[in-house]
Amino acid sequence: MSLVLLGGSLVLSGCGGIGTISRATAPTDLYTLTPKSTFDTGLPRLRQQLTVEEPTASSAVNTDQVAVQPTPYRFEYLPRARWVDRAPVMLQTLLIESYENSGKVGAVGRSSVGLRPDYMIVSDLREFQARLPKANSESEALEIHVMLNIKIVDAFDDHIIGSKTFERVSISPSDEMDDIVLAFDEALGKSMRRAVEWSVKTIYSHGQRNPRPTLR
Repeated sequence: MSLVLLGGSLVLSGCGGIGTISRATAPTDLYTLTPKSTFDTGLPRLRQQLTVEEPTASSAVNTDQVAVQPTPYRFEYLPRARWVDRAPVMLQTLLIESYENSGKVGAVGRSSVGLRPDYMIVSDLREFQARLPKANSESEALEIHVMLNIKIVDAFDDHIIGSKTFERVSISPSDEMDDIVLAFDEALGKSMRRAVEWSVKTIYSHGQRNPRPTLR
């Protein structure tokens, strides 16, 4: 079974095992994902300032190409389709916007803008790819895997106060590129929502136990 992009659609063809993704020379389509905007209304409000560092990632997903893992040991990339930025940079932007959209964080941004944080959000993007159905599977649905680990670092004493991994698998309803992107958006969105809610609660609890003037 191989992946081929034809007429703007991703189609699965063949049945003699997983083949190589074709490299088309047609213009590339750019895709983006969306930040979360709905959260638990009971989240506490933070006075502390946060910075979100650019996530680390393996070279397989540290790219603007849409990754596909046809076997546990090999990565390939969809032709004619790219993310608007490298996946870790895109995730950093979406996390910042998600924290802002929560309405519970006093200030959040990148460390590169000169913000002096009380806490740093350090993450590792461990999974960000589609997986093909198994060769003997009757289903042709693609599984979208997203896994990110979030660490919260207290900037005052450079100490990790919490670490948690968030993972989600979404199924693309078809092999159309728009459906694949929507499945990525669902998997990443649900992971980010849980990550934001967990980190806000963790920072609030830590601040209650360790009161100190916030950095300015």
